[in-house]
Amino acid sequence: MLFCGAAAPQRDLFDEIYAKGRGVEANLRTVTARFTESSTSRLLTTPIVSRGRLAVVRPDRIVLRYTDPELRTVLIDKNDLTMTWPGRDIRQHSDIGSTLKRIDKYFVDKDPRDLRKAFTIAARVSPSRPNAWEVTMTPKRDQIREGLSRLQLWLDRTSLLLVGMQMDFPTGESKTLTFEDVVVNGPVDPTMFSIGP
Repeated sequence: MLFCGAAAPQRDLFDEIYAKGRGVEANLRTVTARFTESSTSRLLTTPIVSRGRLAVVRPDRIVLRYTDPELRTVLIDKNDLTMTWPGRDIRQHSDIGSTLKRIDKYFVDKDPRDLRKAFTIAARVSPSRPNAWEVTMTPKRDQIREGLSRLQLWLDRTSLLLVGMQMDFPTGESKTLTFEDVVVNGPVDPTMFSIGP
């Protein structure tokens, strides 16, 4: 009687993407890019589209400088978030430490097995974006679903860099960010993080 050895378990595409991306992630120090942000809502007949520049200095500095249609700045510096909107005479400051801890709990330093405890994850070659993988993460846990219905990520298949993301919210709103002219580990102008008094 012949016994066939059990077939090796098929490796999931998300596992492969994660494994390939670890080296990129480990060496990431700075990122700059142009971005386009599109926001939709049940109350809007057409999406609101904004554009600007993004800079990231790891581990904990991120700034989005909106240039179109209105000047606006969103700065995250450690646990502090500051938003300025000069055209509307708005300046807001908040401590987002607890929010960042929740994000860290589910996303930071997690391997695919850990991520699958909190999300149903599907990965495929993107049907809509050339040379990109599309990763869809749907929360399993009520605590996450309260703030996020679905997260979609698009990663360049050559560079493994994030080229787009979409967040869908329980309110029916969604926000999509796409990135162009991405530069990794290049110099970042310190004035990008200055928003004045």
